[in-house]
Amino acid sequence: MTDPTMEALAAQLEASGDYRVLRRLTVPAVGFVPMPHMKRAVFLDVETTGLDPNEDEIIELAMVPFWYEDSGRIAGVEIGGSALRQPQKSIPTDVTRLTGITPDMVAGKTIDFAAAARFAGESFIVAHNAGFDRRFVERFCPQMVNNRWACSLSEIPWAAHGFESAKLSMIGQAHGFYYDGHRAMNDCYAGIEILSRGVPVGGPESAMKVLLSSANSRSWRCWADGAPFEKKDLLKNRGYRWADGSDGRPKAWWIDLDEAGFHPEMAYLRSDIYGWSAQIRICELNARNRYSDRLNIMPYAIPAG
Repeated sequence: MTDPTMEALAAQLEASGDYRVLRRLTVPAVGFVPMPHMKRAVFLDVETTGLDPNEDEIIELAMVPFWYEDSGRIAGVEIGGSALRQPQKSIPTDVTRLTGITPDMVAGKTIDFAAAARFAGESFIVAHNAGFDRRFVERFCPQMVNNRWACSLSEIPWAAHGFESAKLSMIGQAHGFYYDGHRAMNDCYAGIEILSRGVPVGGPESAMKVLLSSANSRSWRCWADGAPFEKKDLLKNRGYRWADGSDGRPKAWWIDLDEAGFHPEMAYLRSDIYGWSAQIRICELNARNRYSDRLNIMPYAIPAG
């Protein structure tokens, strides 16, 4: 509950022009009853023993459901939940330092991933770094492989909207609030609050609307198979990244393209990289497979000009 006296002091400080006051983020009221036209999403966050989804383990999972409209307005928040899990290997000290999760806190604890999948249901999943979270979740909870996912970190152009950082805590500060970070539940509530705010700060669109626009679109990942070695600097300067093939995917320079950019990029590859009609490999990306390891990579013949 807001203290009127403290709020008056904060307003006085802000009115001076010499101070900027950050308010602690409060957990939203629960008990919301959605209308039929509203849609359910779940903000998800995991804490892990490390960065490798094939070797490291989930030690905390948090999910907070919320309801939104197609306009991007977030209408309400449900009661969320979190659980801790004891990993097979000890928690590294740097992970404890970052998250505050100690071996004693997780001792003897497990996460019921089947129950977590039922809790998520068919909801739209949002994570602030879905490229990290989704791969861990699908390894430990394969029942969630068919959910649609979106990333509030990479699919909202924070820098273009004037934000100096895409970290949740920094975005929150730009909006005038702070929270106790690096625990999964806190990050979920902060993420939902940020999605409800306008971009840029006070802008006409909510961050959720921007995210939905991205999530509902499709894009293409393209690997420039067999590109001449002497063209590598052209590809790098154009935004291509090198894949060494160690993950089973093509060993080639690759790039992600939206639908509008696909055909112009094929024309560029034909004229400036290969000099002829070549065959590359592509994969359609959408909310069902984006950020996962489940990519249907197909050959694609660049048509002659």
